[in-house]
Amino acid sequence: MADLKYYDIILKPVITEKSMEMMADKKYTFLVHTDATKSQVKEAVEKMFSGTKVKGVNTMNLDGKKKRRGMTYGKTAKTKKAIVQLTADSADIEIFEGL
Repeated sequence: MADLKYYDIILKPVITEKSMEMMADKKYTFLVHTDATKSQVKEAVEKMFSGTKVKGVNTMNLDGKKKRRGMTYGKTAKTKKAIVQLTADSADIEIFEGL
């Protein structure tokens, strides 16, 4: 397993209709490093976004999609998605504000 720092864990936020609806319940969705554990994701969110307290983390591994270009077949890269639940008294994450 690679030595991951907290700034290497979170790759980008996931912005979909479903993830926007979950923000009302203080649940935020991120694409994370495939080797990251739940405790590493929790630590990364609390360090990157000040004033946040994580209640729980749910992760899911997503296989790559099958793609075709002409007669050649291949797969896209595997990804990992994390849904982070914040506590009720926690501050909101600013990057999602105004969306």
